[in-house]
This record gives sequence, C-alpha cells and structure tokens, in this order.
Amino acid sequence: MAIFQAKKYRSAADAGTFAAKYRSAMAKHPFLLFGLPFMSIIVAGSFVLTPATAVRYEKHDRRVRQLTREEELGVGKAGRRVNIKDEYYRLAAKDLENWEQKRVKRLPGEHDGVL
Repeated sequence: MAIFQAKKYRSAADAGTFAAKYRSAMAKHPFLLFGLPFMSIIVAGSFVLTPATAVRYEKHDRRVRQLTREEELGVGKAGRRVNIKDEYYRLAAKDLENWEQKRVKRLPGEHDGVL
C-alpha cells in the first residue's frame, strides 16, 4: 500500500504566484494574515456605522419631540385656555349622583358585546 505525503502537491507553475506565497505564509502566521485583518474590519465597521445609527435616532427625535403645555392643549382642536381653578369649580358644580349609563354607538360590523 502506498504512503501519501502530508504536503499537497504544488506544481512549479503555482509556486511563484501570490496565492501560493500567501498560503505558505498563512500556515506560518495565521493570526497575522487572517485574524488581525478580520478583527480590524469589525472594529472599523463599528466606527463607520456609528454615525449612520446616530442619523437614525436624530431623525426620530426631530419627528417626536416634547411639546410645551400650550402646544399640548392646542393639539387636535382649537383648544381653549385652561385655568385649573375654573375647571375644579366647573367639575365640583356637576351632580355626580344622578347619572345615566349610555352605550357607545358601534361601527358597522363591530361586535357589540351583547350576548
């Protein structure tokens, strides 16, 4: 039975190419020629993508911002000036003992909850 060599056969034509030189250097220094460039790309990618994600959050912050109290009252309708004391007295004047429960009108096709 024939004994095979541990090294693969490389022809003389392939010996001078860049790939052959890289392959032999890779066997001697794998981290230097593969691991270090790989980790460098990962770290550089992190620095490159940081501004891109910052733009995303800045865009979100421009769209969703904190409203002042006056803007908050004016959102959705004309809004009126609200005085807390006036609102308190207006609600205190209501009769809270005599009230009637009213059903909300349902949209067509919506389940009304009646068994």
